[in-house]
Amino acid sequence: MSENGSEGAIRIADDVVAVIAGLAATKTNGVASMSGGITEGWAKRVGGKNVTRGVSVEVGQVETAIDLRVIVEYGVKIHEICRELQENVKEAVETMTGLSVVEVNIKVEGVDFKEEQGGDLERVVK
Repeated sequence: MSENGSEGAIRIADDVVAVIAGLAATKTNGVASMSGGITEGWAKRVGGKNVTRGVSVEVGQVETAIDLRVIVEYGVKIHEICRELQENVKEAVETMTGLSVVEVNIKVEGVDFKEEQGGDLERVVK
């Protein structure tokens, strides 16, 4: 976002929008975690940055588009969780930045579940 007024310019960086979207996503019930993928996992090791894992954004002058890659909890209704996730992310980004969120795309990349016998957390990822 870039705004020019009589007092000066306001610019909101892509990373700021990505952090807001990522935090809103992880606070949504049914979302176990964000999925970084292979490329992002490599970048994390090099750069040490993990706040925007699983989040990609395109920020224009007055609007933004957001892509999320998530891992959901086993047993949830995925379509319902994804709708709620879209609403939560859109509301958080629009409220905090003033940008119009034109789309929130979600790719479910895995399912977290607890193994019955051991109680250990397992992850099934495509």
